[in-house]
Amino acid sequence: MKYSPVQNYINGQFVDASSARTLDVISPLDGNLLSKVPMSTAKDLDNAVKAAKAAFPNWSHMPIKERVQVFYKYKYLLEKNLQELAALVSEENGKTIGEATAEIEKCIELTEFACSLPQLVTGEVLEVSKGVECRTEHVPLGVVASIVPFNFPSMVPNWTIPNAIGLGNCMVIKPSEKVPLSVGRLAQLLKEAGLPDGVFNVVHGDSEIVEAICDHPGIEAVSFVGSTKVAKIVYQRATQKFKRALALGGAKNHLMVLPDAKADMTAQNVAASMSGCAGQRCMAASAMVGVGNVDHIIEKICDEARKIVPGKNLGAVISKESKERIERYISDAEKDGAKILVDGRGAKVEGKENGTYVGPTVIDFVKPEMSVAKEEIFGPVISIMRTNTVDEALAIENANPYGNAASVFTQNGGLARYIIDHASAGMIGVNVGVPVPREPFSFGGWNESKFGVGDITGKSSIEFWTKLKKSTVKWNPEAGVNWMS
Repeated sequence: MKYSPVQNYINGQFVDASSARTLDVISPLDGNLLSKVPMSTAKDLDNAVKAAKAAFPNWSHMPIKERVQVFYKYKYLLEKNLQELAALVSEENGKTIGEATAEIEKCIELTEFACSLPQLVTGEVLEVSKGVECRTEHVPLGVVASIVPFNFPSMVPNWTIPNAIGLGNCMVIKPSEKVPLSVGRLAQLLKEAGLPDGVFNVVHGDSEIVEAICDHPGIEAVSFVGSTKVAKIVYQRATQKFKRALALGGAKNHLMVLPDAKADMTAQNVAASMSGCAGQRCMAASAMVGVGNVDHIIEKICDEARKIVPGKNLGAVISKESKERIERYISDAEKDGAKILVDGRGAKVEGKENGTYVGPTVIDFVKPEMSVAKEEIFGPVISIMRTNTVDEALAIENANPYGNAASVFTQNGGLARYIIDHASAGMIGVNVGVPVPREPFSFGGWNESKFGVGDITGKSSIEFWTKLKKSTVKWNPEAGVNWMS
């Protein structure tokens, strides 16, 4: 075991969980044992919430310009420790070092946005009548919780940590039990940056902790990122307890490729979108809809896919179970009559035979009713469907229950605008394979990709992590009275 057993982080200290039950933390890169993660109990969560509640009065009453000084220092520490943090992400998640480095760079950008919060939450003031002022202020909620997935061990936690805490809340975070190491390192950096004890707490575990978070009366708001199935459960359970909830689910992102698209650029973008992070991201291209004759572009996509080699420029999928599930999707599509143009099944990496790798896979002549066309595969697989018109392509995109992202590849501005207007997705790309908005623009999908109001990052997150206080003030009785005062 390379690392010491994982511990919870409560009130500024790493502490053992109350339960002796643990799970192994296995590196997808080579199958080696990295650590053991505790399966905490509701008692551990309660201790974390108590620490957060105790820290909240002082932290929330600190001026926001003082609070964000912590995140200026935290940003510097992310930059200083970038290579170490990226290596840890790669080791526990299976990403390539390049992808893991990009993940930490995104953490830095997210933190940079949080440093700008004082300029974004200034509130408003207006003299509504002679001598009478109305004012609005953004007020923190209290103790909030963040439940994060395995596919971005550092980035998704940093979707919530800087903004929620910078806005004055205290937080309990529950990492994925598959990748618990990165969040523990982030806790150390936050403390080094000067974050007071109790403001940030980490409780590890499985569904028991997720349920306890939804139920705990001391938690005011819950954010979740994961599968749609679990996102629905978390949203329903948390809101039934009268909490705010924002739950991001899965995706089935469609790339619509038109014959006039720049072939080389399109092929590179499609291949990178479907294989980046081994396809384990909710913005990955999972389905492509070719409109008209796009055979020349599909050939180039296959050429690009063959350049992507497991263990070199393609990372591992998270587990043996994931590898088996992804390969089963490919085999089922083949049985149903689809044509496998590039086959990633049975991938092995020399010297890392116990790693869990799936090669890039391109499947053509997929029918909309096939499972590979409808379901989230979460692997480096793209399913190609064929249509004659843009409206037929949009009908396929709109029929899928998810609504995270959609892209179109074309040189026709009018058709691009038409697809932007008619695609049922929260994030749209034109000649962009992964249309993730950059800060300060927010991240969030539609339909069954998101449950709750607002987005999880950017300016939109301010409304989720705060409540609005309105005050009306009058000091001069000599000003007289009318209906407004």
